[in-house]
Amino acid sequence: MPNADTVVVLDFETTGLSPGEGDRAIEIGAVRIESGKVTARFQELMNPGRRVDSFIESFTGITNVMLADARPCSDVMRDFADFIGEDNLVAHNASFDKRFLDAEFERIALSYTGQFSCSMLAARRIFQQAPDHKLGTLVEFMNIPVEGVFHRALYDSEMTAKLWLAMLNDVRRRYAISAIDFKQMQRVAKTPKHAVGKFWESVCQL
Repeated sequence: MPNADTVVVLDFETTGLSPGEGDRAIEIGAVRIESGKVTARFQELMNPGRRVDSFIESFTGITNVMLADARPCSDVMRDFADFIGEDNLVAHNASFDKRFLDAEFERIALSYTGQFSCSMLAARRIFQQAPDHKLGTLVEFMNIPVEGVFHRALYDSEMTAKLWLAMLNDVRRRYAISAIDFKQMQRVAKTPKHAVGKFWESVCQL
């Protein structure tokens, strides 16, 4: 089974919350992790074919001037499909990023074979004592060094990658597990909080 420490961690910045309502991606950032080490990065702005509103400009720092010279979403997404390859995917609040990845790929008749896991849902089970499970809060909770600004796609994906690896290390140390596979991280994200310990204990017995 694919190991959980070999994945592509991704993050989108977008014009809004719902591709079903016509919102588009305006930036993609991603980090490839292989055997627990970052081996490649992908980042690019993309022109959604429409202006973004002032709230999005303020929230992300991505302006209409910056997007004016960016390549169209379709061109960037074709390159991103090559970057993903067949790897499994991780995102913080993955349902959001998956919706936009699916929508942008559907526009250009592309697909991907990897599966998604959500670092936010996993963190709710693994770091139950955290004040909340926003990315910034978890980064601070785990004392992960902060060297940039949140709400830009590459930076958020890099912080998510560090959080993901911190979760894997915590589980390995706490339950004496030598290797964690990707499906186990998917499963723990759906495990009731009170049953997480028993879940990892059952993994130890495999």
